[in-house]
Formats: sequence, structure tokens, C-alpha cells
Amino acid sequence: MIAAELLSTESLELGWAIYLPVLLWAAWRAPWLELISDFRRQHLFFGTMLGVFLLWLVRRDFDSGVSFHFLGMTAVTLLLDWPLAILVGLVAQLGLCVLDRQDWLAIGVNGVLLVLVPVLITELAAIYVERRQPRNLFVYIFCSGFFPAALAAVCSLMLGLGLLWVDGIFPMPPWLEDFVGYLWLIMFPEAFINGTIVTGLVVFYPDWLETFNRTRYLQAPWKDGDE
Repeated sequence: MIAAELLSTESLELGWAIYLPVLLWAAWRAPWLELISDFRRQHLFFGTMLGVFLLWLVRRDFDSGVSFHFLGMTAVTLLLDWPLAILVGLVAQLGLCVLDRQDWLAIGVNGVLLVLVPVLITELAAIYVERRQPRNLFVYIFCSGFFPAALAAVCSLMLGLGLLWVDGIFPMPPWLEDFVGYLWLIMFPEAFINGTIVTGLVVFYPDWLETFNRTRYLQAPWKDGDE
């Protein structure tokens, strides 16, 4: 998460220009009728909002204005699908702004880095897995949950670092060439958290996952001759 004073006016405006249209599109595509009529989905929706908000509160704030926390958006996307996942990320950001833990002006940029990028990567991975129609349960867990979460963490971090470098306001640390080694400390925990959540949902509550094909993964018999 990046503070507004570390970003140029152009970057802040660009963040809003990307984030706001996608946010409106997500609100348009969200299944509001199903959400209103289904109490189970309401509980999942609001419970996920609270969970993401609490997860983003557990973070490391640096004096420079940069904060680090885990994303968790991969599990949210698989649980609610991408429109509601984007709205959940917005509510979590608004909650942080109310508590003065995030700048209002930087919602656009942080929304792109912390919400849109992970949701996009997870959605593309889920679409790819679904088109392949695998019957192995672990393919869904690893290729839709574990690996996309790791990739999302790296992409969000590198994009944020690149944005700070382009603006030139944030002084880059002298040990930047050793930064690649620290990526593993970010990738694996993010992948582990999301992969564990997805695994638990698949085992105990597969009906909660909007992107999970229960009929194919749990009911269809798997034979060696099947394709």
C-alpha cells in the first residue's frame, strides 16, 4: 500500500482512471438479485468484507509511507467471483481510510495494485483451468489458488515498485539489487494463505466457491481412458 504523498498527481489520476471504470463495471455485473435473495451469499459477502479488512489491518507500516500486508484477494475471487471480489476490496479500502490507515486520494492506485491485479490474475487462471476441464482436485487448488496468489503478490509488488521509481518521489533503497531474494518471503506466505483457505473450502464447503465445479471434481469418476 502506497501513501498519496509518494505519488505524483499524474499517477493518482491514472489510478482513478483505471480503477473507477472497472469498479463501475463490477457493480454492473454483480449478481445483486441473487445476493439479495440468498442469505447464505449475503453472509459470505459481508463475512469476506470483514475478513479482508482485518487481514489488511495486519501490516507493516514504514516511515517512508509504504505499507506491506498480505492481499488474500485470490481466495476472495474464487469464493465470490470477480465482480463481488472487486467490491469487497473497495469496502476494505474505505474502512482503512475511515481509520486513517490509508489516504483517500490513493484509493485508485492502491485499488489497482491490491485489488484489480490479483483479481485479474486469479480470474484468468480460473478461466484457463476451467477450459481445460481437469478432474483432479489438486489442479484446481494449486492452479487456481496457490500459484495465482504467488504471481499476484509478485506482480502487485513489482508494479508498485515500478510506479514509485517512475515518479521519482520515493528514494529507492541501495540494496535494490538484492530485492529478488526477498520476493520469496512475499510469494510463499501469500500463496500459502490463499491456498490453505481454498483447500479448506474445497474440503468442507465446496458449495461456497462460485468458481468450483463440484460435479466434475467430486462426483465424476476418473478413469485412465478419460480425457
